[in-house]
Amino acid sequence: MVLGIDERIDGVNLGNWLVLEKWMDPKPFTRSAEDDEIWMHRTHVSLWSERNLAEELRRHRETYITLEDFRIIVGHGINLVRIPIPYFIFGDWPGHPGCITYLDRAFRWARETGLKIMIDLHTVPESQNGFDNGGLTGVCKWAQNTDLVEYTLSVLERLARRYRDEPALHSIEVLNEPVSWSVFHSTSNTAKDSHEASGSTYVSLRFLKRFYRDAYARLRAVLRPETVIVFHDGFRLLRWGGWFRRAGMRNVMLDTHQYLIAMEDPLFSGPARRLYLRSRRLPWLYRMLVGASGIAIRSAARRIPVLVGEWCVENQWALHSQNRSAAYRQVSRLQRAAWDVSAGQIYWSYQLARSAKPGSGEGKPPRDPRNGGNLEAWDLTRVWRHGWIRADTSHDDVP
Repeated sequence: MVLGIDERIDGVNLGNWLVLEKWMDPKPFTRSAEDDEIWMHRTHVSLWSERNLAEELRRHRETYITLEDFRIIVGHGINLVRIPIPYFIFGDWPGHPGCITYLDRAFRWARETGLKIMIDLHTVPESQNGFDNGGLTGVCKWAQNTDLVEYTLSVLERLARRYRDEPALHSIEVLNEPVSWSVFHSTSNTAKDSHEASGSTYVSLRFLKRFYRDAYARLRAVLRPETVIVFHDGFRLLRWGGWFRRAGMRNVMLDTHQYLIAMEDPLFSGPARRLYLRSRRLPWLYRMLVGASGIAIRSAARRIPVLVGEWCVENQWALHSQNRSAAYRQVSRLQRAAWDVSAGQIYWSYQLARSAKPGSGEGKPPRDPRNGGNLEAWDLTRVWRHGWIRADTSHDDVP
């Protein structure tokens, strides 16, 4: 039985464990005061040493996710964890300590608890998107360098060879969020080093298809036939059509990231923001927003299984509602109902700053270091604690 084909995926991302994101937990960035992981590494090595950096990272990784977390995750009915990993996972990139032993550990825990694992290559050298989650903010030049692309393919192949016989391996996602023209030009991610960022641009669909074809060939030659190979839609969900089928690819999925905060942004970023937030028609508006994403997923799923690989209940309605819990519950039911046709969904993320008691969601609500905003909805342990997600997907109670 293959998750996402014979049974729906109900998963969670283990973000900020092996790939650091400052907004999720600023603590590892305290000494360097940098805003992304690559610059945090560079500054740390320059001021202290790579050995010192390795020790800092070891302390974070040893405690951030443990066997106890895997047990908690299974106890909440989750059947898969998506684990973001960096391109330097094998420790062969100067100045960036590897972390392959922790992925080995995750597979051991998965065998013990019955969870399945999706390995997600979250970063590549010189970045595929210029986001902080790509490791190097404001830089997007990876696709222009054939040596870096080949290195990326070699990392994927090494991962496949290492874990091909692991019973817990569900899938390998070849690349997270390669950026489209529209997304690249609508975001303002400023690089620390403007010279390094010079020449940055989006990842074209033509290049992405070539890279996906090469990655598939490398992985399928190594992996077992039942192991799924996952491709991100590159923020172009409806542009793929029947390409994967025509390319002869077997047992593949298309990953799309559906964040309500991105869908609602055009409505709440302008002068009409106050009117929308006070409107009694907000439930109807959110039904329309979520419904539109459901229609797109349904259309794409006619050609290839579609997985919502990242999502969260965060939205402006709940943040400004007098009954925040009710709004979150309604929105989560809307989203899960709209995605019934999909292969499943994977929440971002399991936790932000770690609670003193693993998986409890206790402690002060996490705040966004960029603007002080409340980040509780991004932390699934807190979402569970507040009851913002329920097992049923009915949305009949939404006005």
